[in-house]
Amino acid sequence: MSGDIAGWRRPFGRAGRAGEPPLELTHAMPPLFFFGTLRFRPLLATVLGRDPQPEDATLPGFRAVWAQGEAFPMLVDSSGQAAEGVLLRDVSEAELARLRFYEGAFCYDLVPVEVAGPHGPEPAQVFTPRDAPWQPGAPWSLDTWIRDWGTLTRIAAGEVMRAHGRETAQEVAARLPIIRARAQAHVNAAARRRPVTASSPLTHDDVEVTRLDRPYEKFFTVEEYETRFRRFDGGWSASGARAVFNAAEAVTVLPYDPARDMVMLIEQLRMGPYALGDPQPWFLEPVAGIVDAGESHEETARRETLEEAHLTLDALHKVAGYYPSPGGIAQYLVSYVGIADLRDERKRTGGLVSEGENIRNVLVSYDALVAMLDSGELVNAPLILTVQWLMLNRDRLRACP
Repeated sequence: MSGDIAGWRRPFGRAGRAGEPPLELTHAMPPLFFFGTLRFRPLLATVLGRDPQPEDATLPGFRAVWAQGEAFPMLVDSSGQAAEGVLLRDVSEAELARLRFYEGAFCYDLVPVEVAGPHGPEPAQVFTPRDAPWQPGAPWSLDTWIRDWGTLTRIAAGEVMRAHGRETAQEVAARLPIIRARAQAHVNAAARRRPVTASSPLTHDDVEVTRLDRPYEKFFTVEEYETRFRRFDGGWSASGARAVFNAAEAVTVLPYDPARDMVMLIEQLRMGPYALGDPQPWFLEPVAGIVDAGESHEETARRETLEEAHLTLDALHKVAGYYPSPGGIAQYLVSYVGIADLRDERKRTGGLVSEGENIRNVLVSYDALVAMLDSGELVNAPLILTVQWLMLNRDRLRACP
């Protein structure tokens, strides 16, 4: 999303009158003015499909501010000021179609403006939303946005643009949250470092990819690689095909009440076991949920526990961060034990109706939990790992005031 204009004034004739359709461009199209996130050249290059060479320009009578609670800017009227931006000339029809597709996913259209370009005032076009429900916030900072959101947005834009020609902008818009969550997982993984004691010094750079296809990109993605990798003796392996199931990061939380020595489990239908033909595809699990874009693991843990179990957690104790099945699943999990008040009168069902969830909350004593682990009733891997952590740390948690 490039931004929004509040109190929008359209100075160029009939095309800008209220209630009329968005401007239809001709071959003599004026240049495009970007004041927001598309000033970030790597993002603009991803959307265009080439490395652009924009020029600096300003939009007089406006200033850019953050849209409150959002990760993008909007324009507000500001007499005597001018919003900074860039001007992109000689946009081809194919490139314009790509830009319309990308901005269309956010319900943006082109409107005419007059900018101050390198050689003085000139007509231009800017993307602005069909509706503007946001409130203006603090002054916009491109540098701050690049630091906090630039890489994530560029990665997400790559997935959005791969859908160009296959899906409508509206179809892509419906799955923007999971696209951005998957991009957040990539950002987190790139920043992650593990201690190296017994491990080899091999890194991400010791893998060479000669082909990458993505035959499926929806809620999950499937990636097919042709790769070779550096062997432990320093040579290179033969080229081989590998497939990866790519998902967003997730957290799990086991609510535990040290005073009552009880936990809360949730139960819901799981399609993975169902797809294998498991006769019991309803699983007892910890609370679990996807890490949204811009969200910390701890924030996800607290949000999901409130949604699924109707519980507000006290302290969170990290169990582990791990890849549950790294041979073919690109997903990182973080598991927690969350301290909670588990009085029996709590609501026994949870989940979001909007997400099609139907969740049963189950209160279990610690002794019963361990017995369920021993009997094999618990088959959810994060839950097994978390119960084993609780067995090691229960006395410490119960001793805390």
